[in-house]
Amino acid sequence: MSEYKSFVQRIGLVGISNLLISLSALIFIPIITKNFSIGDYGIWAQVNTTIALIPNIANLGLPYTMVRFLSAENDKTKIKESFYSMLAIVFASSLLISIILIIFQNPIANALFDGNIQVLYIVSIISFFACMNLMIISFFRTFQQIKRYSLFLILQSYVGLMLSAYLVLTGYNIETVVLGLLTGYLVVFIVMVLLIGNYLGFDIPKFKNLKEELNFAIPTIPSNISSWIVDSSDKYVIGIFLGSAAVGYYAPSYAIGSILLMFLSPFAVMLPAVLPKYFEKGDLNKVNEFLKYSMKYFLLITIPGGFGLSILSKPILMIISTNEIAMNGYLITPFVCLGAIFMGIYGIINNILILEKKTKILGKLWIFVAILNVILNIFAVPYIGIIGAAIATLISYIFAFIITTVHSKRYLKLPFEYKSILKIIIASVIMGIFLLYMKPVGIIAILIVILIAVVIYFGVLFILQGINKEEFNFLKKMIG
Repeated sequence: MSEYKSFVQRIGLVGISNLLISLSALIFIPIITKNFSIGDYGIWAQVNTTIALIPNIANLGLPYTMVRFLSAENDKTKIKESFYSMLAIVFASSLLISIILIIFQNPIANALFDGNIQVLYIVSIISFFACMNLMIISFFRTFQQIKRYSLFLILQSYVGLMLSAYLVLTGYNIETVVLGLLTGYLVVFIVMVLLIGNYLGFDIPKFKNLKEELNFAIPTIPSNISSWIVDSSDKYVIGIFLGSAAVGYYAPSYAIGSILLMFLSPFAVMLPAVLPKYFEKGDLNKVNEFLKYSMKYFLLITIPGGFGLSILSKPILMIISTNEIAMNGYLITPFVCLGAIFMGIYGIINNILILEKKTKILGKLWIFVAILNVILNIFAVPYIGIIGAAIATLISYIFAFIITTVHSKRYLKLPFEYKSILKIIIASVIMGIFLLYMKPVGIIAILIVILIAVVIYFGVLFILQGINKEEFNFLKKMIG
């Protein structure tokens, strides 16, 4: 039971961290939307989209490779050799991409930032540190130093956003506000380098095991880039066809729906670090148990969360943005919520293929899904607007879920409990009917209605025995 207790506690820690990070982004939305034009907010959204993309390319799949290859390693010499070799490769590729951004500054700035060259320069610097930080922070994830991992994620988010918020409120322009983001990445980079240097010491990379590591990592690059394309390229397509203002309408609603993905993050962080130990020992029952409970608790939260966020999207947007954004964007949220649930299910199931080292399947899948998503966006956005982008993303996630499920069931039992899922859906529908009837307006009313809705959901679930006594006691022992 101790390993389950440790697993759940770490899941909870990462979950709280991601909640805080998600809240920081949501808190910043009203600050920037109420002080800048929708076009400037669209530029801000494109900045964050770009910073999310570049590490998926520059890191060459090596952060995830480090987790897979080093999580069970105890020899500090081997750890040092592999870590610094991978870090050197990431340094070179990150620097190269930043230089490419500057070389092609005019077309990139025109396409993404309404021709703002200064923003592009700042983004190229932030992107370099974002790439390095992702690689370095994965060190703490690999060796399950989850407190440090969580702390650095929070600091990276809050230091930059707090300074950016100050710059917005004191009247600085969008270029200076974007520059504020750099501080968070830079501060965290310096602290992490000092900590790891103190623990491992510094060494010159020898690249001894790099071939094997790259053989695992390279096939994940298409998956990483393609999953970003599905998740974020819609903002680029909207910007190209409809302009930055349309991105400004789309991004807040998308951010609300994407809240559900923060509940995947703890499992995405912990499962790849925990499962290989049992898989390598041949303890498939333990692997199945971790996957089953992960799926159960993910759906237990995200299905009712999807109903709630979809129904309350408009009043929430009225609070955190402007009436104009709320009226133009609230219908986006239901599609994003449903897509996030399918993406979360995929994110748990794909651990089966990763354990079997079938990363090529995931790479090919996401290449196809990315192409499908771009085609759907190009055809849908010009004709039905930003809703077309949301529908395209949903279709893409459903397709990825189906294909991954088909392949994964060849190797391990799928972690679904269909009766339990049905009970969760029924309880969520009843809760949703209550929310539709109440139609709350204002932050106090929304919070009260949410609290009552949560009680209704768990009350109905308890009556339906959606969580049995064994599961309740299991979770209680793990947590307490």
